[in-house]
Amino acid sequence: MQASIHPSIPSRRRAVSGGVSRILSLATMLGALAGCAIIPGTQTYNMREQSSVRLPVKQGDEVVPGNVKVKAITAELIIEMDKAVKSKAPLAKSGQAATPAKFTGVDMADYKIGPGDILNITVWDHPELTIPAGPYRTADVSGNLVTEDGTIYYPYAGIIPVVGKTARQVRDILAQKLSKYIEKVQLDVRITAFRSKRIYMVGEVKTPGQQELNDVPATILDAVSRAGGFTTESDYSQVLLTRDGTTWRVDLQSLYEDGAVDQNLRLEPGDIVNVPDRAFNKVFVLGEVQKPGSYFMNKKRITLAEALADAGYVNQLTSNPAWIFVMRGQADSPELFHLNSKSPDSLVLADRFPLRPRDIVFVDAAEVARWNRVISNILPTATMLNTISTTQYPLFGARQR
Repeated sequence: MQASIHPSIPSRRRAVSGGVSRILSLATMLGALAGCAIIPGTQTYNMREQSSVRLPVKQGDEVVPGNVKVKAITAELIIEMDKAVKSKAPLAKSGQAATPAKFTGVDMADYKIGPGDILNITVWDHPELTIPAGPYRTADVSGNLVTEDGTIYYPYAGIIPVVGKTARQVRDILAQKLSKYIEKVQLDVRITAFRSKRIYMVGEVKTPGQQELNDVPATILDAVSRAGGFTTESDYSQVLLTRDGTTWRVDLQSLYEDGAVDQNLRLEPGDIVNVPDRAFNKVFVLGEVQKPGSYFMNKKRITLAEALADAGYVNQLTSNPAWIFVMRGQADSPELFHLNSKSPDSLVLADRFPLRPRDIVFVDAAEVARWNRVISNILPTATMLNTISTTQYPLFGARQR
């Protein structure tokens, strides 16, 4: 009986081997036919003419879902972009409209006196009125403190309301009151300590805090200088100025680089100046590069070539340099760009193509890399099936009798 079983084993193994071969052939065929569906990773097969997904696109006055056409990065596109930048004023180039009138500031030469300020009143030829408490007082206290109710007291003149008035107006009031006691009175009024008007510096400056305003007009640059300057993490192209509940963006980078002096706004009491950090100023380099990740922009400037270089350039074994994409997801006008860098001289175009904050650079995979990934997913299963089929109790083939 044993002699009748052993001769059937080779035939059974041949049957099993044939079954496994058929399974492997079928798996290979399915992999070839449905490779796109089982290839791991991100692919751009459907994004080479237009976006494969619908994006928010502005049509007229509405924002609707729609596909975005892919623009080729060519010399013509670079020339068009350069012309668009040069034709705009520095202020408009930063994406900001003209400064509203409420942010033009006031002339601090007409400084309005407030509670906490100290006035120095000099009456010529009457030292007893000028220094009533002696010559040994400090500059801050050698004067008249404006009380919380907005008044000062002066001999012969009594209690005088001074809040909201200029030094010249206070002088005229005092001259009128003292003229009853002093013939041809001559006096001068100066503000020796400015304590009632403040602005606030917050964010990425070295010494944030409140700053007192005086009779010298103060601008945003003055406030930044008093705060010790910017930190290394600051984004001074997006400085926020808040006044009376309204916030406005100020581009100090255009002031430094393009001479946009209208960005150096004059400050008023109660203003809040906020210098944000540069966390928003990143680009993302993904796909077949050596070091995919997010990269900070230097003063909001980086080109496509620089971003690829920061990421270690494309992976020479797995990438397809002919399919490099830049995805720009602006609020209502997203844009998609394509660069064919198969030829090295096309990198000159990449170095002329400026990226913007939050741009995504994607390098597609080569076809052979896609195929290798499909095979690497199939081979473990095929190897397992082959191992099982050669055991004493195979899962496929003729059943042992």
